[in-house]
This record gives sequence, C-alpha cells and structure tokens, in this order.
Amino acid sequence: MADSSLRILFAGTPDFAAIHLESLINSKHSLIGVYTQPDRPAGRGKKLTGSPVKQLALEAQLPLYQPASLKGTDQQQQLANLQADVMVVVAYGLILPQSVLDMPRLGCLNVHASLLPRWRGAAPIQRAIEAGDPQSGITIMQMDAGLDTGDMLATASCPIHGDTTAASLHDELAALGAPLLLQVLSDLQAHQQGARQQDDALATYASKIQKQEAEIDWQQDSLTLDRRIRAFNPFPVCFSTLRGERVKLWQAQPVAGAAGDQGRAGTIVSADRDGITVRCGSGCLNILKLQLPGGKPLSAQQMLNARQDQFAPGQQFQTILRDKP
Repeated sequence: MADSSLRILFAGTPDFAAIHLESLINSKHSLIGVYTQPDRPAGRGKKLTGSPVKQLALEAQLPLYQPASLKGTDQQQQLANLQADVMVVVAYGLILPQSVLDMPRLGCLNVHASLLPRWRGAAPIQRAIEAGDPQSGITIMQMDAGLDTGDMLATASCPIHGDTTAASLHDELAALGAPLLLQVLSDLQAHQQGARQQDDALATYASKIQKQEAEIDWQQDSLTLDRRIRAFNPFPVCFSTLRGERVKLWQAQPVAGAAGDQGRAGTIVSADRDGITVRCGSGCLNILKLQLPGGKPLSAQQMLNARQDQFAPGQQFQTILRDKP
C-alpha cells in the first residue's frame, strides 16, 4: 500500500542536494525541517556563504537548522522533537550517529551518486570517470552506521561516455536521483521490505579529491590522463607547468600512438587549430581547452592566437608538485 504524505526531514548541502530538495518541495510530502552545514567562507573575499540547500530552504520558508554536529544531546533532542516519519540525506557531509538514524519512524534514507557497492565514500562521481567505468548511477539506500553500507531500496543507471565530465555526470545523476527518490517515498514500506543487501566484496572506496592529484604526470598514458581531466572538471581542474606558468587543462582527447616518439613525455609535438598535442608515456594527448593564470578558459585556437610561442612544438610541460618528496 502506497504511503500517504510523509513528514520528511531533509539533510544536504551542495547543488546536488538542492536539486533533490526542490523535488520534495514540489511533492505531496510535508517538509518539516531542513538541515545543512554551517555557512562557509567562499569566493575571493572569503565571505561567509550559505549552502545551495540553505538558500533554497530560505526561499521556500522552511525551518532551517545548521548545527556543526549532530552528536550533542541538545541537537539530537531538537531533531527528535520534530517527529519525522523519515529523514532524507543527500550529500550532507556530517556523520549521523546511530541515535539519529533510529529517530525517524521509517529511518533515514540516503541518495548516493553511485551504483553501490561500486563506489562508497566522498567522490563517487569523479572516481567512476577516473577509473574508466562504463556506467554510473543512483542508489537509494536505508542508512546504517557504516559508510554507504546500508541496504539498497532502488537504483537507476546511466552510461559514462568518452566525453563525460564530472560536471555533466553530476547533472545527469541529479536528474535521475530526484524522481527515483520520489518513487521510493511513494511506497517506502514496500521498498524497505524488498531491500537488497550490498556485497561488501565488490565495494571500492571513493576517496576525497586532493588538489595535488590534479597535477598531470605526463609519464602516464594518454587514456588515463584524459579520464583524469574529465573527472576533475570542474574541480579541482587538472594542471601542468609550462615555462613557469601553471596551465589548467579543461578538455582534451587521447590520441593513441600519434607522434608518440617525438621527444620526452610532456613535449608539445604539434600545435594548430585542432589542438595542442603533447606526448605522454604512451600515446599523445590533444589539448582542446586550457587556461592561463588570470585568464579565462580558451580553445586551443584562441590560446595559440595569443601565445603561439609558449605552446610551440618542442616546448615541454614540467611536473613540479609530484616530483617533490
């Protein structure tokens, strides 16, 4: 039997979460409160800025809570007093203690941007692209005390293509997740009764992205570098150093074997309107969009119009940070 309107608490922080919150706002369910992380410094002025979820909650005039933690007695009592049927958690970023997981009548649900158990952890979108996975997806799971280890209530999948970036996959998964969440909530108890356990043996940890990972190691093969560039677009954006300047690489294509014997890895072997081709450990990488410090991302043709000498064949990209002990 389908559930009627549920009393829902929502917990989330970034844009991905806000898209799901908006779907709940427009649903038949009753949103009794929204939890999001405290305001953080953002932008060049480091001004305290509310999360996308906070901004949407304020627009919708929803009760808003921003505790630094949910481990304290006062915070937990406040949450308990709301008497939620279910708590929906989407990229919240704070740990929910077992006592919080047990508070809502129907428990806590998580919308996770991976086909569990493939990628558990903080960066499933980026790690799936970086690893060359053929597909990704959304999993709605019943939360338990583990890291993304709860029973699965529903999944939806989508392919990862050769031009898929973290930005495009983020948007596609958000578009999948919001309706899937509503589908689960429309008959939550039936989905809970049919929940599937995860196979822990198939799990991989999607570790948080570190900025130093974004530096290109030209000794790697061109396919690996292409995947990393797409995985780290739009953050933190891959980079390399050329003639003392950090060059951000926004878009590239692997070119198997093309001009692969001309110079050391990192050497520019050709530069024209079709791209700036750089030798890798295996194959070449054709850079299509790049950015210099203080400038905007430009196509290869636009960059060559302005800085042809810097990107002339024979110039070599350097690896700086990765070479440091």
